[in-house]
Amino acid sequence: MNEANLISLTAIGVLAMTCQWVAWRLKLPAILFLLLAGILVGPATGWLNPDMLFGELLQPFVSLSVAIILFEGSLTLKLKEIRGLENIVRKLITTGLISTWIITAVATHFLVNFSWELSFLFGALVVVTGPTVIVPMLRTVRPNNTISNILRWEGIVIDPIGALLAVLVFEFIVSSSSGEAWQHIAITFGDILFTGIAIGAVTGYFLGLILRHYLLPEYLHNLATLSLVLAAFTLSNHMSEESGLLAVTVMGLWLANTKEIHIEDIMHFKEHLSVLLISGLFIILAAQIEFSQLAVLGWSALGVLAAIQFIARPIKVLIATHGSSLRWQEKALIAWIAPRGIVAAAVSALFALRLEDIGLEQAPLIVPLTFTVIIGTVALQSTTARWIAEWLGVAEPDANGLLIVGANSFARSIAVSLNRLGFKTVLTDSNWDNIKTARMEGLATYFGNPLSEHADHYLDLVGLGQLVALSPQPELNALACVRYSAEFSRNKVYSVATNEKAEKRKISTKHRGYTLFSENATYSKLASSFAQGGEIKVTRLSEDFDFDAFLQQYGKRAIPLFMLDANDQLNVVSAEKEIKPKPGWQIVSLVQEEKQPSK
Repeated sequence: MNEANLISLTAIGVLAMTCQWVAWRLKLPAILFLLLAGILVGPATGWLNPDMLFGELLQPFVSLSVAIILFEGSLTLKLKEIRGLENIVRKLITTGLISTWIITAVATHFLVNFSWELSFLFGALVVVTGPTVIVPMLRTVRPNNTISNILRWEGIVIDPIGALLAVLVFEFIVSSSSGEAWQHIAITFGDILFTGIAIGAVTGYFLGLILRHYLLPEYLHNLATLSLVLAAFTLSNHMSEESGLLAVTVMGLWLANTKEIHIEDIMHFKEHLSVLLISGLFIILAAQIEFSQLAVLGWSALGVLAAIQFIARPIKVLIATHGSSLRWQEKALIAWIAPRGIVAAAVSALFALRLEDIGLEQAPLIVPLTFTVIIGTVALQSTTARWIAEWLGVAEPDANGLLIVGANSFARSIAVSLNRLGFKTVLTDSNWDNIKTARMEGLATYFGNPLSEHADHYLDLVGLGQLVALSPQPELNALACVRYSAEFSRNKVYSVATNEKAEKRKISTKHRGYTLFSENATYSKLASSFAQGGEIKVTRLSEDFDFDAFLQQYGKRAIPLFMLDANDQLNVVSAEKEIKPKPGWQIVSLVQEEKQPSK
């Protein structure tokens, strides 16, 4: 039995990784494949039964996982990023939420024949979107910053509010027979609100003190944060049921907006942990779906899904964005993207069991109806949102451009050549003369240190996916590679070679990124070659003129810099990476003028 459980847990991990990889290769949200995998190993084949695998630990595991995911999401909610959009977000989680709740409840009552009480409870359950689905979808859809900020803030903040609304509706159903329902709701509302905010703020303040004053060694920061998040969630829920989500959200918001606290390492750790938890949770919860219950609901469940997608969401966005400066294209995409996620699934399962205990016959149907909405919104939106964003003109361009550190003459010449090939470049330099010359040549620039806090806020990285450090300062190049490796990933940061040979003084490879072009192509050699008449040339390979022929013709006069493959992907030439160009590829190289024989 233990071996079977071990195999099941391992298989969930392998499935999760496989789904994430397939999604990355196909450029589709991973949630779609995770749901399909869960259905395949669950109700379709009966291979995975989460209730048998986890037993009574399933619900606590799901609850704690959601708490961690919500905390990680709230760490990204910086108030300065939402300036000018506060009213839209506020309306989305207040008046917009209420409109969605009412429309969904009415549609559920008339289409599925739920009682009014159960319809309003279901409506409360599915008003939430949540970071478990919004953040992975935004990563793939890549809309502009305005849309991303609005959807991310809505998805994270609305989770605890939606859970609170569901609790209030549930308490109303339970206490309505006593005649004191409204009084009970008011007390419950105040209790949840006070407990969640108080515990979240106190825990966030306490953790902030630990991080600011280094009361723990750095290697314990992640462990301390995780422990306090779980403690805050559990304590808050113990004191006031279902207030834990609010507590961890407030805790994350507190830390994200407190000065002099460095949370970058914590965010990276939590992001990796969240990807793991989201992947596992969707497989586990999808495996719980029962086809027999879906069959009972029939086509009416799809009617509820259509009402939520095509009526409730557009009306909500229309109310929230009325009078705003958003373009209609931005409003349209926001109105399309609102997938439901883990919180709706987890809370629906909890309330279904409780309502069954008090004798509501239709209560078990809440779970399959909720999953119909989750699967429907995720499948529909994940497969169409990127295309719609591009069609509306509100999607960020593909991240195939270059951030170039250094705006010297050689770097500017590279930028000009790549721009002609259709690739975006941004040159950054602290030397005003270099920046001024680059701007006169029509190149995009950032004047300042790329490592500065100002750059964090104002250096536009939209459309950029790789870093090329071409500054004459080795230390700046290395630090830029360290700083932007998290932004672009480690295998997409490159630094020009240095003349330093002594191991004691040579910058470590892991800090300076991959070596640009070749080990011998130092900055001084490149700059000298370019100053002596070298040119950036683009050469197209063919069957008759392949790469070997290119090398034979130019010999040592040419230094290959970039290679553009048949799919228009830009490959940076590096000493550590072997690239085998094929016919149809284009070679961007620095070619020295051929010396004429003396007469």
